[in-house]
Amino acid sequence: MTSNSTLHILNKAPEHPRYQACINALAPSDTLVLIENGVLSAAGNQLHAPCTLYALKADIDARALEAACENLNTIDYDELVQLTATHPKIISW
Repeated sequence: MTSNSTLHILNKAPEHPRYQACINALAPSDTLVLIENGVLSAAGNQLHAPCTLYALKADIDARALEAACENLNTIDYDELVQLTATHPKIISW
């Protein structure tokens, strides 16, 4: 992780305007975490982020997307908190 990396937390579905704004703002040194309806974009590998990508397992499970997201790196709430502690900048979309 570089000192200028940003943690992006995306809770919008792909149809939402802020979803595309988030994707456009990503840099290779950033980290993207999909939460809530943001996990919908991970189903079927629709999302190709230029950075490290995670999804909150509880939100994948709540939307019954386990099979569609089986190749995705998932994290739990404790790991999300750890990511917030290690990134100097956080943007919630």
